[in-house]
Amino acid sequence: MATRTASKDTDVRHKAGRKGASEEAGAVAPAVLEAPVDPPPGGTDPELLIRASVLLADAALAAKQAGAEMTAATFSWRVGLDALKRPLWAMGALAATARALTNPGGLGFTANGGVVGETTRSAAALARLRSTPVAMAVDAFAMRIEAAAVEHPNLAAPLAKDLTDALVAGRRLDAIRAAGRLVDLMGLTRTLTTVSPVLMELLALIALLDENPANDDFAWVTLAGGVPDTDPFVGLPAGLIRYLNPGPGRAERTEPDAILERCLTRSSNEIVSYIDDIAALGNHGLALLRRIECADGTVRHVLLLPGTSFGRLRNSTPQDVVGAFDGMLRTDTTYTRAAKQLLLRSGVPVGSDLMVVGHSLGGITAMNLATDLDLVSTYRLTHIVTVGSPIDNKRPADPNTQVISLVNKYDVIPNLDGRGPSSPNDIPGHWVELAWLDDTYDYPLSHAPQSYSGTLRNAMPQHREHVNALIADYDGEIVGNQPYLLLDK
Repeated sequence: MATRTASKDTDVRHKAGRKGASEEAGAVAPAVLEAPVDPPPGGTDPELLIRASVLLADAALAAKQAGAEMTAATFSWRVGLDALKRPLWAMGALAATARALTNPGGLGFTANGGVVGETTRSAAALARLRSTPVAMAVDAFAMRIEAAAVEHPNLAAPLAKDLTDALVAGRRLDAIRAAGRLVDLMGLTRTLTTVSPVLMELLALIALLDENPANDDFAWVTLAGGVPDTDPFVGLPAGLIRYLNPGPGRAERTEPDAILERCLTRSSNEIVSYIDDIAALGNHGLALLRRIECADGTVRHVLLLPGTSFGRLRNSTPQDVVGAFDGMLRTDTTYTRAAKQLLLRSGVPVGSDLMVVGHSLGGITAMNLATDLDLVSTYRLTHIVTVGSPIDNKRPADPNTQVISLVNKYDVIPNLDGRGPSSPNDIPGHWVELAWLDDTYDYPLSHAPQSYSGTLRNAMPQHREHVNALIADYDGEIVGNQPYLLLDK
């Protein structure tokens, strides 16, 4: 039976590493660091597992590429011309290549690319013939899952392990039964929280080991450390989502309701207050632009961007589920266009210092704004602060923009960028990521902005002080709080 982790730990990183890795931080404020995670008795060091998974992933990708190149060479027009001149040689070469591409002791059904290669690959997938690159990829994912289980022992509990073992082995019916037992015992949200550290790996295994070759790219991109642009079940290109989110984006001034007004009267320029203000804005289309006369005499601006409304897939604002998927995969979205309209309509002077603070989809949008050359050429985007956002696959256009990422390691959403606790992928050395485990555990509570602000206020005051030290230039008198309603069109 899966059990809840009783202890709380924290992770501070100012340089590259995984969500959940323990590294000493050159922190501005003192930070409490978690003790190194020891492997269980008789277990393997998780760092060694991660390193081995990287080597195995590289080998799998290289073998897959070798199969593609052999397939392309075998069926090229040059080989066809040579076959006309030397038919016996051509027959021998074709037989040798076929043996190399199909021998289970070698590359094992590795043909891919082109009409012939893709037809052969599809036939092998339908026959459930596992190629050598696929076998190596599966082992690499299995190592990542085992490494994650050291820090997240719920993954090693019998029912959860039944699920992960079944997916690694490609036994879908057993996996469905194990998932059903987990949900019966723990409920849907706790089951999702339990598997969230390795969610991308599990989805990749589903894509790689089914009979549908169209969704394999999801697994290979995940293995290589990228963000897949197809779905893991059917293989539909994620680019189709832009047709569901085509709005030009619009921003209209609005007045705060009583709850927001009360929150803003108590607001201040520090991270917990910013997150509380985002929670008060809700997720029905509002955003807030704050004008501050700072202690050094400079007028600076802070843009607060809330996250996703999960009520419906689509609504009239950019803060919907469709917008969330669009924001993860693209940078020019309805939300970013609406936010740019907000800055334009508000009359923020060209060259002004600007900080953007966002929760969930709001944090994704903040990073998308940071990639916009026009925006960073118009304003000096000094800080991006994201709260529970999957942004590790994005990079600001201005290398001087300070990125601060706050992550509850029980939160499912930040792992959707493909860089979870078991991922070997890195973030830039100058980024600041503060990650922790707290008492919320279950998603969606672990993702709520109130949970993040509560943790920073009570359990992790050192992180609060750290972030406030990094954004200290924005200390000063609030001279304007203007809410805006953001709309698709």
